[in-house]
Amino acid sequence: MSDASRAMAPAFLDLPPLLGVSGTVRLPGSKSISNRVLLLAGLSAGRTRIHDLLDSDDTRVMIDALRTLGCAVETHGGSICITGLAGRLSVHEAQLFLGNAGTAMRPLAAALALLAATQGGCFELSGVARMHERPIGDLIDALRSLGCSITCLSQPGYPPLRLEGPTQLRQGTPICVRGDVSSQFLTALLMALPLVAAEHERVIEVEGELISKPYIEITLALLERFGVHVRREGWQRFTLPASSVYRSPGDIHVEGDASSASYFIAAGAIAATEAPLRIEGAGIGSIQGDIRFIEAARAMGADIVEEANALQVRRGAWPLKAITLDCNHIPDAAMTLAMMALYADGTTRLTNIASWRVKETDRIAAMAAELRKFGARVVEGADFIEVGPPTHWRAASIHTYDDHRMAMCASLAAFNALAAGAPESAGVFALDDQRTGGTVLDAKRPSVPVRVLDPRCVGKTFPDYFSVLFSIARADRDTIPVLTVDGPTASGKGTLGNELALRLGYHHLDSGALYRATALAALRAGIDANDERRVAALARQLPLRFDQLRALLGGEDVTDALRAEAVGSLASQVAALPAVRKALLELQLSFRRLPGLVADGRDMGSVVFPDAALKVFLTASAATRAERRHKQLISKGISANLSALRDDLEARDARDQNRSIAPLKAPSEAKLLDNSALSIDASVEQVLDWWAAMQPFGRGSEPY
Repeated sequence: MSDASRAMAPAFLDLPPLLGVSGTVRLPGSKSISNRVLLLAGLSAGRTRIHDLLDSDDTRVMIDALRTLGCAVETHGGSICITGLAGRLSVHEAQLFLGNAGTAMRPLAAALALLAATQGGCFELSGVARMHERPIGDLIDALRSLGCSITCLSQPGYPPLRLEGPTQLRQGTPICVRGDVSSQFLTALLMALPLVAAEHERVIEVEGELISKPYIEITLALLERFGVHVRREGWQRFTLPASSVYRSPGDIHVEGDASSASYFIAAGAIAATEAPLRIEGAGIGSIQGDIRFIEAARAMGADIVEEANALQVRRGAWPLKAITLDCNHIPDAAMTLAMMALYADGTTRLTNIASWRVKETDRIAAMAAELRKFGARVVEGADFIEVGPPTHWRAASIHTYDDHRMAMCASLAAFNALAAGAPESAGVFALDDQRTGGTVLDAKRPSVPVRVLDPRCVGKTFPDYFSVLFSIARADRDTIPVLTVDGPTASGKGTLGNELALRLGYHHLDSGALYRATALAALRAGIDANDERRVAALARQLPLRFDQLRALLGGEDVTDALRAEAVGSLASQVAALPAVRKALLELQLSFRRLPGLVADGRDMGSVVFPDAALKVFLTASAATRAERRHKQLISKGISANLSALRDDLEARDARDQNRSIAPLKAPSEAKLLDNSALSIDASVEQVLDWWAAMQPFGRGSEPY
């Protein structure tokens, strides 16, 4: 994820108890297929149009690398077009930063090592700190045995790398590579060797047991699409015939990511009790090995119906069944099984997962450490993990280690209200109703929230993961957290509310915008602000929606228009009308959606959300507020009189404080915050400190 994206994303995300799932999920494109297709298109002759490509950190670094190497890259609607190099370098020196993308680092290293050797050049490949801890020595050894010149710039066997040429490549002897560390080494060689197989066949021999065979099947299938047919003898010997040349297939579609499907298959197995959860983008026709996660999920009790390009999943056996499984065929998706084990009837044992230790993090150690926080019983070994469900669930703050799969797995723990071992403390617990097939709540069996640290790391493969999860998840509305910020006009509550929402990853309700939009609509329609019946009717059908920081009224961007002084003054009058307030109440309540809400206004904590977890009443002197408003207007080129602004603010204060319906006042339990002398950052930090003190995760577990 880019620095700009990280700056805008929350540093943590709190998941309230989730009670069910329903609806439809459309999967993002497969990461494994996306980056393979991008590189093959870049190496081929001709122009390749790629449809349904994954938009993620890993694919962006690959696209940037292809551009740097001289490929033409164009976007057309939902597709991307790559004009390939036809196996010929157009750039002979480059420095490529590849983040933490193994699917970019390994194959690019192999391809550029061979191209530099045969055509001359010097390329340096680097990544984030974790990438420099991920071994690549077996691939380097294989390439050096062929005659490539490769220098490890830090420690032997690890990136960053320098690839130089020209050198003399050896002919005739097989290239040997270990198969028991990462299948990406073999994939890298299979994708690179067609570049030097025009005159001589190339043979790869695999030493030891090849892990993650389904990923090699993906590679072989895609090589076929680009005109290269590989002969193989079992999983030990692969031959690329002489005259192998890449040719663009023209158009190619990327199927939905089967590894990402695993989280929703698991969610359906745990929580789809009222109707199946439909997952679109992967099905019977998938070429991805992780589609076999379906078999493991069924073994644990999931009810799954497969279609050509979709799955329908619902809860079958409950609790889930504990299993023992060799996971060599589904190494990435197997992580999801470890989370499903929290809901099983015994101890689940996952074996042959040594490759977990050389992924984005040491996933065996990371998974063991984080599962124990929930109260799970965990045993880990060199190539296995055993997970027994918690007897008593604990609220936990989960580290994700900059690993997208750790973050997505962690979200499944938010369904703990459905588990048999929920703790006995305040909250709710959902029981399966065998008579109706639905879910009922039992106040005696509560649930716990889950904090996911650095949720933005999902950007590696599934940037919208949490938004998609919340779109299909169901929660008791009362458990969805609300933080309210009330205060007088121009106290800065809107700015504070928006910043808090960004920091918490919550939705934001600027209730004042609803009243200003109503006032603006009445003004444009020629409706008298005192005509309560007509203004209320208008408010009930207000075509207002928010798109990030922009307000759209009937599709028109009215963000700036809502800030006009005339509209603000009229909104204060409109807000005093009981029928208007009633008409807008349901709209305001609808903003209480997963994962939480920050609502600002004048009666958010006292009337609209009286059960809000934290209520803040923001104040500032009339003089300070007038000065702020004056500076704001002047900066926009709008003339303003400071004295008149202060008089208007004091008049609004009096009107708001003395109206008969929901007068402006601080709720008795509200935290009072006078920001007359505080910056917005200081105000935000103060509120977040109050919020942190109320959470069950413990101090120090949240990087506010």
